Amino acid sequence: MTLSSYQAKDLFQWLTDKEDILVLDVRNEKDFNRFQVESPYSFDMINVSYYDFMEIEDESVAKVPKGRAVRIVCAKEGSAKYVGEILVKHGFDDVRYLTGGIKTWGNLLVPMTIREGEDYNLYQFIRPGKASCSYGISSGDEMMLVDPSRNVDFYLDFAKSKNCKITKTFETHLQADYISGSRQIAEQTGAEFFGGKDFDGTKAGHTPLSNNEIHTFSNGGPEFKALFTPGHTPGSVTFILDNSYMFSGDTVLIQSIGRPDLGGQVDSWAILLFNTIREVAKLDDALFVLPGHYMDWSEANSDLIFCQTFGEVKDRNKEVFALVEEKDFVKYIKDNMRKQPAEYALIRLANANLEQYDIDKEEELDLGKNECAATAYAKAQKEKGK
Repeated sequence: MTLSSYQAKDLFQWLTDKEDILVLDVRNEKDFNRFQVESPYSFDMINVSYYDFMEIEDESVAKVPKGRAVRIVCAKEGSAKYVGEILVKHGFDDVRYLTGGIKTWGNLLVPMTIREGEDYNLYQFIRPGKASCSYGISSGDEMMLVDPSRNVDFYLDFAKSKNCKITKTFETHLQADYISGSRQIAEQTGAEFFGGKDFDGTKAGHTPLSNNEIHTFSNGGPEFKALFTPGHTPGSVTFILDNSYMFSGDTVLIQSIGRPDLGGQVDSWAILLFNTIREVAKLDDALFVLPGHYMDWSEANSDLIFCQTFGEVKDRNKEVFALVEEKDFVKYIKDNMRKQPAEYALIRLANANLEQYDIDKEEELDLGKNECAATAYAKAQKEKGK
């Protein structure tokens, strides 16, 4: 019996394959409740603090069922390894600890293929720890990105594996819940970084977008069109690819719409969003919506890809799309808000390149699920005082 390690991508694979494992999270209860491992399918997970294993070893070990494959998660790795050694000492056969700790789960990107064709390929990069999605579109030997995270090496390696060079990267808006990778990718690759009006007055180094601006690849390929859709932020942009796919950022989500209060101007931004939703509703129901975020895995399709037709999305959110009075829409927004995390203000500064943080601070800011949607879930959580 020996202790071994595993990586975040292994854990995701085990969980999606529905393997019989027990996830043992040994962080303190507060950190565990704030952010934890989630999966498309139900699985067994318990939280027993590392400090309990230090202070009341036998009682803590007794909480872990024998005969199970145990996969330990902690903040940075060391605590999980320590607890793993205790479990091995107590006769557990299959025990592994997460290399790098929970931050590696938070930064994990899972590539999914949405479309492959002679003219272009489309990929979704799911970030389970943040419940967010970024995208890659390739044609010939070029690749464009949409809303990449700061896991820059992943995108560079992925493009290389497809024999592509990243030539352009686009942001749907100035992100508040995670640190974007567009600026760094542009610096490292020479790709051009495009952003909407959110980036005016920043030091992000972007090229401004115009409404209805169209981008293509050197070999032609599909058209990629920018549509200004203010509301979630004043400069939010939705992109339409090949008249088939809608990269909606946080404007339209599969389950809900983006909350317009993150800049502290809920009334004025909600009115912007109300007008945008009424205009966006006119788009073709056959478009496939590719969101910037999701609430949970129930929004994914049967292939575990977050991609639904706009008609399906409107049906799921008919309560919102049915609102025809501005005042009713604003009330809906206010009724479905919860307090935004304090970290969001700092993340916005980082994405505007108005503040720079060291790696440890970036990890701290970037950890945890997004809270960018206006949802009944948020309202229920607020009522519970969470």
